[in-house]
Amino acid sequence: MADADFEEQLKLEELERKKKELSEEGISDPYTYVDPNDGTVYEWDVGKQAYFPKIDDDFIAKYQSNYNYQGPTEETVDADKAAAASEQHGEKRKASEPSWFEVDDAHNTNVYVTGLPQDITEQEFADLMGKCGLVMKDPATMKYRVKLYRENGRLKGDGLCCYIKIESVSLALNILDGYVYKGKTMHVERAKFQLKGQYDPSKKPKKLKPKEKEKMKKKREKLFEWGFEKLRGERSKNEKTVIIKNMFEPKEFDEDATLLLDYQNDIREECSKCGEVKKVVIYDRNPEGVVSVTFTEPEMADECINLMNGRWFAGRKLTAETWDGKTKYKVIETEEERQKRLQKWEKFLEEKDSEGTEKPATSTVSQKEQEDSKLSISSNAYELAGETDSSGDSDGENSAKPSVPQESYPVMQANGGLSFGTCPPNQNS
Repeated sequence: MADADFEEQLKLEELERKKKELSEEGISDPYTYVDPNDGTVYEWDVGKQAYFPKIDDDFIAKYQSNYNYQGPTEETVDADKAAAASEQHGEKRKASEPSWFEVDDAHNTNVYVTGLPQDITEQEFADLMGKCGLVMKDPATMKYRVKLYRENGRLKGDGLCCYIKIESVSLALNILDGYVYKGKTMHVERAKFQLKGQYDPSKKPKKLKPKEKEKMKKKREKLFEWGFEKLRGERSKNEKTVIIKNMFEPKEFDEDATLLLDYQNDIREECSKCGEVKKVVIYDRNPEGVVSVTFTEPEMADECINLMNGRWFAGRKLTAETWDGKTKYKVIETEEERQKRLQKWEKFLEEKDSEGTEKPATSTVSQKEQEDSKLSISSNAYELAGETDSSGDSDGENSAKPSVPQESYPVMQANGGLSFGTCPPNQNS
């Protein structure tokens, strides 16, 4: 404690001494000190208990002169120009008027062809130009972007072709220019577009939506991706799929939706005799009763066609053929049809629940009666086929049954339930 008081006393004496020196030099501020060597003015910082150089205009000028400092320069802007710029910035930018556009050669993928034969078609023209690259397709119509010019309804012998890649243009200029096609010498050049008459903005093609652009981009990438060419004699992928028709009526699934699973299991089980089944699709809303079965190999599909074509299922004669790879069998139902179907399905579930909780015995008896009925039908079918019961009749005596052609039995059995049968030889077509 005594040391602190002693140091404070020394500071006060030092401050008093400096005050006297300042008063002698004509400086009245007790917190200011001037260095006698260089004339720098210092200020006393009470908080830090120390002197620091006093920063004023003189100090800054002296500092800049010592360190050769150059401050930032300010640009002088004409007042009229500044006012005009601010006024223009304040106004809303007007939309540019639709006008004719120019395409430079670096982005122009169109070629103009002359010297074409008079009987050429657009498909032949597209195939001819496709020798040098992929021809662009219209995303709306999926037709090739080619055009044959006409005059008074007759071909003039010139046309326009649009490629996907700019490199195809160079190939067409080098390969097809001077090429003889159907006795005519062709001339190919870069297409140059000129405005005839007044510009009509309505004829300008519509811009694609982002989703459409992304879809087109993926298609183009797929076209240009590397892959193996199909070998000679190699069969197409669509030949692995078999289309079976007349399998059902759509209203059957409205009454009992669980039939979908039964149908699918029965079809898979039967078609598995021909090979490995990858997928079974039932188009339950298609009025033709269509089912598609996809195998791992085309040969399995061929065997399935031989097996299923002309067969009988639930009293219906089936037809089986190879899928063409294009036809779509899915039928989209309307909202009204969908609501009706859902209501029937809910009603069906409620009835099932009520039967399961209130009448379990009746349900069991009914199921047993159905099984007995099926056995009875099967027994009658065997009897009609000319078979004899080894256990005898009700009287214990063996009796021969009337003979019926054997091929009639499978048809009768198939008509009796959801099981596959064969068609008589004279009906298999």
